[in-house]
Amino acid sequence: MSILFAAPGKYIQGRGELRNLSRHLSSLGSRALVIASESGIARIRTAMEGADCSACALHFAPFGGECSMSEISCMQEQFRSLGCDIVVGAGGGKVLDTAKAAACFLGAPCVIVPTVVSSDAPCSALAVIYHDDGSLDRRLPLPSSPDLILIDSELIAQAPVRLLVAGMGDAFSTYFEARACFASASDNIHGGKSSHAAQAIARLCYDILLADGVKAKQAVEHNLCTQAVENIIEANTLLSGIGFESGGKGAAHSIGDGLNTIAQCRQKKHGEKVAFGTLVQLMMENAPAEELDEAYGFCQSVGLPITLAQLSITQDIPSAAAQIASVAVQPEKSTYNMPFPVSADSVADAILAADVYGTEFLKR
Repeated sequence: MSILFAAPGKYIQGRGELRNLSRHLSSLGSRALVIASESGIARIRTAMEGADCSACALHFAPFGGECSMSEISCMQEQFRSLGCDIVVGAGGGKVLDTAKAAACFLGAPCVIVPTVVSSDAPCSALAVIYHDDGSLDRRLPLPSSPDLILIDSELIAQAPVRLLVAGMGDAFSTYFEARACFASASDNIHGGKSSHAAQAIARLCYDILLADGVKAKQAVEHNLCTQAVENIIEANTLLSGIGFESGGKGAAHSIGDGLNTIAQCRQKKHGEKVAFGTLVQLMMENAPAEELDEAYGFCQSVGLPITLAQLSITQDIPSAAAQIASVAVQPEKSTYNMPFPVSADSVADAILAADVYGTEFLKR
């Protein structure tokens, strides 16, 4: 039994930090391919206005819209033709995964510059690959986490507040899933056991969400970058990223996968679905009322769903719960990291119980 702790090589966060991008990159190379959407390139160039980029040359490559093998191959070709030695992904999830995969295949340093913090993916050693038509291809495990994460807090504060809240939903699951894996001595996603450090980071992530989630949401609604926003950015990315990779995943993410199969939920954000999955996991654990009230209260306070209706599931609810549960108990799912036996029936009942609790919670 081996403990395994994974983390990015370096994490940098602060106001206007994009203006220092070239300098930070210079420790890794001299010519960077920066993958970003057309709109992302415009935002980044605006944020970098007046910056000294002499330390490392930046070559922008417009993202084609899908993290597919054809797009990844295209980026590899541009990397080689331009003589680059660093891959930078700047944007949201699919842009970042394209950069991670391209860097992996090229054997090049990988730098991640999130322009939103809607999930804990920036720190992860994983890229989700899709076919060109948008259907899932595979999840690509990477040999290591990115070499550098750089976050410009001012840029994050300008993004839609729903994305910040969705990131809080993803981060909300971190402590509860890591706690369950520690109790069951399950492996984390790297195949090792969780350390006490990972558990402490996961708990700190949750504590920051409780303390600063509402304040950060209110600030970003007005495009303000306060200390609460800085704290939530760190929780959504660094703490949640390390917490889930090194702490492990439980039922919450598997239930989120099940929600993905419900047509009404497909427009919901990943973190919104995982947040409700976390409430279901707490029901599976028969968590005490005090903990349930704290968890439901947090979700309600920042605008995360606490009922199936808030996820747009309003008809034939028992059948929907059964469908979600059937996905959550597929053989490869992390539901089996829970410290007790699980079944499709037990998960479906917990889904319905979480919905009932949330419905009653709203009436208080």
